[in-house]
Amino acid sequence: VQLQASGGGLVQSGGSLRLSCAASGSIFSIISMGWYRQARGRQRESVATVSTGTGPYYADSVKGRFTASKDNAKNMVFLQMNSLKPEDTAVYYCYAKLSPRFGSGFYDYWGQGTQVTVSS
Repeated sequence: VQLQASGGGLVQSGGSLRLSCAASGSIFSIISMGWYRQARGRQRESVATVSTGTGPYYADSVKGRFTASKDNAKNMVFLQMNSLKPEDTAVYYCYAKLSPRFGSGFYDYWGQGTQVTVSS
């Protein structure tokens, strides 16, 4: 299983970016996909999660500004980030909790990370 993230970059404060992440390989079922981020010198934190059968989860710091969505047919997750702030600067990682084959358990898989830099 591989997760490929894209869409990061440099943007001015108040701007927008859209991140995409595609899961590929041996995938039987995906229970959730989402995004974490890690700023320099800080721990990795959850940003947004989209799970099957429940509403999306957002960190308080991004509520009202970020929107996560999932394309189940394409095994993709997206993160629309609006009204970006310098404190949103971080490496963003996508992840998926999925079952790689029928009868196996669910495991966490991570993408390679994409840099988001917001200038003031």
